Amino acid sequence: MVKAELRKKYKELRKNLSEDLKEEFSLAIANNLLSLSIWEKDFYHIFLSIETQKEINTDYILNILAGKDKNIVISRSNFDTITLENVLLTDSITITLNAHNIPEPIGGIPIPANSIDVVFIPLLAFDEKGNRVGYGKGFYDAFLADCTPDTLKIGLSFFDAEPEIKEVYSGDIPLDFCVTPNKTYRF
Repeated sequence: MVKAELRKKYKELRKNLSEDLKEEFSLAIANNLLSLSIWEKDFYHIFLSIETQKEINTDYILNILAGKDKNIVISRSNFDTITLENVLLTDSITITLNAHNIPEPIGGIPIPANSIDVVFIPLLAFDEKGNRVGYGKGFYDAFLADCTPDTLKIGLSFFDAEPEIKEVYSGDIPLDFCVTPNKTYRF
């Protein structure tokens, strides 16, 4: 399938998930992450869930990271430059919804992309080769291009892999892993 078709299909699938199932799947994804050998790293970038998009509830992963005393990095979107500005999540950070209903930090200590060891990536769909489909703006491709080649890229999905995503471009950065409620894919 092409990206536009996948976006439509997976937005609809997400929309039809009950709140209970969404929470059950989110917890299962967090638990499945615990089996990965990623927990010796220092800086972990994670997205804050967009409720209106029925994204995975990342609070479970945030709790794991806090419990392991990791440096948690979150971002705010700059829609003028299509970039993410990354900051350290601290107790003093205030989170607010931007004009697109994306929860974002106000202020914060800047963290350069090349300092981040692991990135948990929101997505709508992915394929068996690790290619991914997001919302189509390119924020994560630009961000991941600034990370080091060793940065682990981990997609989080309620659904299993598609056989193949058509229209993969040279600027599309594939995943290293994708974690679903039922399976962990390694690419």
